[in-house]
Amino acid sequence: MYPRPFHYHRAKSYEDAAALLGQLGDEAKLLAGGQSLIPLMKLRFANPAHLVDLNFIPNTSYIRRDGDAVVIGAMTRHAELEHSDIIGGIPLIHDCAAGIADVQVRNRGTIGGSVAEADPSGDWAATLLALDSEVRCAGPKGKRVVKMKDFILDAYTSVLEPDELITEIRVKIPPKQSGGAYLAFKRCAPVYASAAVAVQLTMDNGVCRDASIYLAAVGLTPIQASDAEAALRGQPINAQTIARAAEAARAAAEPQSDMRGSAEYKRALVSGLVKRALDIGARRARGERVEGGHIYA
Repeated sequence: MYPRPFHYHRAKSYEDAAALLGQLGDEAKLLAGGQSLIPLMKLRFANPAHLVDLNFIPNTSYIRRDGDAVVIGAMTRHAELEHSDIIGGIPLIHDCAAGIADVQVRNRGTIGGSVAEADPSGDWAATLLALDSEVRCAGPKGKRVVKMKDFILDAYTSVLEPDELITEIRVKIPPKQSGGAYLAFKRCAPVYASAAVAVQLTMDNGVCRDASIYLAAVGLTPIQASDAEAALRGQPINAQTIARAAEAARAAAEPQSDMRGSAEYKRALVSGLVKRALDIGARRARGERVEGGHIYA
């Protein structure tokens, strides 16, 4: 099926894009990578009268160090993050980028577009929540910075105003003796995960100093497994503490039964994924090179 007719606008800058959104109103949509929007338009589930293309705005795709943080331009493609040497130093981000869909999608999809979509089954939100991240936005009222934990309000709903857009994402570099992992369980690469987890650990001589665990695709928004985090803090990472954390994460999940599995099946997946991600994260914190990545049925 073909999309309904629409008017095409090529933005020259973020300011130009925001102005166009303000002028065109609710009938306008931003086009970044298009990997979520275009399929919906082809199915006629989304029928914007206007598309505002961000792809020709200069200097919007980059990955660079800035003091104690890594800054990522909103139009940076998943594949660029996957292959970045800078991102290689934050394995949790690398895992996420390298596992998104297939090569074609990773070469077109953008981190800014994915975060702005606030899709409950998306990968980036849980990953960025597990790290100390913030989202930089711009609109006619000016620029602002939003902590990632405050950015997503509900399924497909963020704090972005109708005429506002993401310009940059800033991630604080984890301290020494830190390690993380992102794992998602899928039937095959192009489909959404049945369940996914993002884990980030900071260790101190074998004891967990801090832990961050977020669950994806098992709720209307990413879920922080607070009890699972508490079960790890101040404890050695071993089979017993990992098992307790996994059970707490399972209890925190709020999945719905659908074509990707029953609710109970997804809870079991969360438990298994947390166990594996914690093991990988702890080994990476010790300096081991451990392969992560998605798991396929």
